[in-house]
Amino acid sequence: MKKTNNLRILTVEPAISPDDLRAEFPVTEKSSETLFKSRVSVKDIIEVRYDRFLIVTGPCSIHDENAAIEYAEKLNRLRLKYEDRLYIVMRVYFEKPRTTVGWRGMIIDPELDGSYNINMGLRKARKLLQKITDMGLPTATEVLDPIIPQYIADLISWAAVGARTTESQTHRNMVSGLSMPVGFKNGTDGSVEKAINAIESARSPHSFLGIDDDGKTCILSTSGNEATHLILRGGIVGPNYYEETVEDAEELFDANNINASIIVDCSHANSGKKHQKQFRVLRSVLEQRNRHDSIKGVMIESNLFEGNQKIPTDIKTLAYGVSITDECVGWDETERMMDFAWNQLA
Repeated sequence: MKKTNNLRILTVEPAISPDDLRAEFPVTEKSSETLFKSRVSVKDIIEVRYDRFLIVTGPCSIHDENAAIEYAEKLNRLRLKYEDRLYIVMRVYFEKPRTTVGWRGMIIDPELDGSYNINMGLRKARKLLQKITDMGLPTATEVLDPIIPQYIADLISWAAVGARTTESQTHRNMVSGLSMPVGFKNGTDGSVEKAINAIESARSPHSFLGIDDDGKTCILSTSGNEATHLILRGGIVGPNYYEETVEDAEELFDANNINASIIVDCSHANSGKKHQKQFRVLRSVLEQRNRHDSIKGVMIESNLFEGNQKIPTDIKTLAYGVSITDECVGWDETERMMDFAWNQLA
């Protein structure tokens, strides 16, 4: 009999179970308090019951735990300084979608060398989230692989679905069962309608295959996630944070009988992936907010130092605190942006 299965599978390695990972890095009392309060606060912002402005800021991707902790400590001080008008959440992204190939994030390739030690990556990610939330700082991430949320979702306050996966039924199903507010980005072509469809879908109950806390395949049934909203991130045609797009999005929300709720991504196509332009987007968004209460917040790609770098052959030569994916504003610019936002919201 000829073999017909696993013809292209090179290796099969057991993965740690979600339960075992949580036992290694449990949610602390402080983390639990952070998660509970922040999820309620973000949901209230999304649902127009809270007058603070949401700012999700942090590295494009996490690759160095030490730099991430230093950034978190700095950001936590800003969170406390501006908490009367801003609600600051740290961007802690562990997965990176790729148009073709490239580094796929700390969870998939924690050693940055193509060794794909995913068990190590899961441990690094959960340990880091535990440390950050234990500071009292809420966390945000992108949900990409449908299995990974079982390992880290209990330490996440807000999540996003990327432009490449907004149309995916798998991701709409997954979001319908997640415990935190989730934003859907418009499609890579700039289409807002695709994201509105995703929001409507994720607010409905679904049943699908997944894994349980022991890592066993199971059927998951969900109640739907009402805290879903739109993220404008631009597209191949250029930026879409302009007022016309906001108004078009509001009309689509109305047509689908959903309260309009919009986050604007200051990076990606809205800034042409140039970190110097993120402040420009922020200024425009804050000015528009005076006329559009549908705008609930912004996303900013920020790191300890500005710009980005390629992953070198010798990992030891990586510059500390500099992104290895998209360009980020540096810490000084981050402080200026937070101060500007706080003053504009007075």
